Amino acid sequence: MPAAADTPLVYALVGNPNCGKSTLFNALTGLRQKVGNYPGVTVEKKVGECFSQHGRRMTLIDLPGSYSLNARSPDESVMRDVLLGRAPGTPRPDRVVCVVDASNLERHLYLVTQIMELGLPVVVALNMVDVAVSRQIRLDVARLSERLGVPVVPTQASIKKGLIELKLAMSRDDLAAPPGLPDLLPVPVRGGLLRSRETLAEAGLVRSDAPLLEPLYLLSSHDPTHYGIADQALARLTAVREQLEREVPGWEDRLVAARYDAIAALCAEVVRRPDEARLSFTDRLDAILLHRVWGWGALLLVLAVIFTLIFKVAEAPMGWIEAALNGGELFGRPIGGLAGWVEGLMPDGDLRSLIIDGAIAGVAGVLVFLPQILILFFFIGLLEDTGYMARLAFMMDRLMGKVGLNGRSFLPILSSYACAVPGVMAARTIDSPKDRLITIMVAPLASCSARLPVYALLIPLLFPPELMPSWGKALILLGLYALGTLGAFFFAWLFNRTLMKGVPTPLILELPSYKAPALAGVVRQMADRAWMFVRRAGTVILGLSILLWAALTYPKSDDPDPARQVEHSLAGRLGHAFEPLVRPMGGDWRVAIGLIGAQGAREVFNSQLGVIYAVEGAEEDESPLRDRLRREKHPDGRPVYSVPFCLGLLVYFVFAMQCLSTVAIVRRETGGWKWPLFQFAYMTGTGYLLAVLIYQIGIRLSA
Repeated sequence: MPAAADTPLVYALVGNPNCGKSTLFNALTGLRQKVGNYPGVTVEKKVGECFSQHGRRMTLIDLPGSYSLNARSPDESVMRDVLLGRAPGTPRPDRVVCVVDASNLERHLYLVTQIMELGLPVVVALNMVDVAVSRQIRLDVARLSERLGVPVVPTQASIKKGLIELKLAMSRDDLAAPPGLPDLLPVPVRGGLLRSRETLAEAGLVRSDAPLLEPLYLLSSHDPTHYGIADQALARLTAVREQLEREVPGWEDRLVAARYDAIAALCAEVVRRPDEARLSFTDRLDAILLHRVWGWGALLLVLAVIFTLIFKVAEAPMGWIEAALNGGELFGRPIGGLAGWVEGLMPDGDLRSLIIDGAIAGVAGVLVFLPQILILFFFIGLLEDTGYMARLAFMMDRLMGKVGLNGRSFLPILSSYACAVPGVMAARTIDSPKDRLITIMVAPLASCSARLPVYALLIPLLFPPELMPSWGKALILLGLYALGTLGAFFFAWLFNRTLMKGVPTPLILELPSYKAPALAGVVRQMADRAWMFVRRAGTVILGLSILLWAALTYPKSDDPDPARQVEHSLAGRLGHAFEPLVRPMGGDWRVAIGLIGAQGAREVFNSQLGVIYAVEGAEEDESPLRDRLRREKHPDGRPVYSVPFCLGLLVYFVFAMQCLSTVAIVRRETGGWKWPLFQFAYMTGTGYLLAVLIYQIGIRLSA
């Protein structure tokens, strides 16, 4: 193939979950990646580029992990539709790289054999060979390649081993469609599928010359209404399925059994296991981490360490960011920061106030918490990459069963601790429509990273720094995360018994082997998520801060007192109008303004307060926002940010729905406004009632 070929080769990367597929994708493409969504669905689409050994550009599509082409969830249907050329906006790949776990070959070859029968050229990346070696599993790679009829390349994606050999195989001009394993289709099933293909071709669902098994992947979809099939075609598809079931009873089970028999015969030729089974490193570690007592102790220890580091390690860089933006001490030397530089550069006036009190103060109120966000994202990536996250789903399965779900529903909730948007999207991997909907309804109760800046602002207000060490703050933070999780469990239990009754589905989950994390991939993932946070601070939060500054500045008042000016402003009037709503939970009109802004994004609460106190504060007051809040008083002299109010406000932020992005994703996932409006009402209503209850009880106990 000439190096100057204009059209790039399109490769799809496919494989079971936890086979190292995404690590291999990152290793092949490096920074040449784009992330988006497939048209019409919210499943993430990752596309990257690399070059063949001949210099030809190759486009790689990282498809969602799946165990089979028999799609039983929306996430799995994306892989099936892309490989069949049925995904709008995504070209059918020219070739496929099947990534398999070398230590669990028999399980992973099921998907490989299905893909080999689609008529696309295939390369098999035999990944995680180091795990196979550690278990004394020997593989005859040459024999495996000969029997499959495709190139098989041993790789270790975490350390980029075998990438050159893999690119060589991907660059071959003579790469042809594999023959597929023979005799997989029992004769009655083959005849039934032939007749089904003719019927489906007449309906325009498949090509008349499509591979014989292509109709099977439509026929075996138990919930095909999610996959963009028109009603008339869906009726034809259902009729064909019923006809095939009458002609060949149990055809699916017979085909699955035939495929596994062929794979078992193949593995008997190419896989040699040790004569004596011995406990692997994963087995020994699971004996502790999955223990009914020590496992929970280990989990609490891990969380305690993470939350302690969030406060302890992040303290210094948070001070650096605060000093760089608003002024203060940096490495023992006082500096004016960005705000001081602008103040010395510009004359007094509304424009300077807009930049200092609006833009800088608003963005600083959120950006200062970036170190804590980085630490949280780093450890989430670390737990995912080592294989520990799957163990958490396994541990939670029994508890989730008591609320009518299974451990698979806990994975979207875990994802929501970083951000509820990908958490809601992750529910697409759940087979049961009922479980999927309930998971979407409760996933935002997990304390996402957007809540962390608010927690970090309010927790130190409960106790002065000299009275509360870092580990004490970490315990309070751990309690807030636990409260959100317990709230998700409670509402899942409630919805299962009221709104969405159904039969619980069992958990089928493959626990991956523990492995050393690919730190480069973890850091890249952390940097991507952190950049999303920074971009949000520089766009959404900056825009809202400027709008709030304008609302706090206009209309102008004749009174020279800045505090009177703020009360006279549009925002001040709006805050006073909503003050009766927040007064029962202990807040004032300033808090009302902050909570109104926080409905768009939780972390905006910090920037709103930062702008308010910057606009109405004295020019010489350069103290951090937290110190200003600590001095804030009600007209009768009581502190606004008292212990009962801060506790109630923290609980409000645990439960309330304050994220327009999540609302939009829930509307898209559920197909209408009914469920997102219900979600907003029950979450925000619960948060408000609990905040009022905590404050009212607190002030009576302290009286």
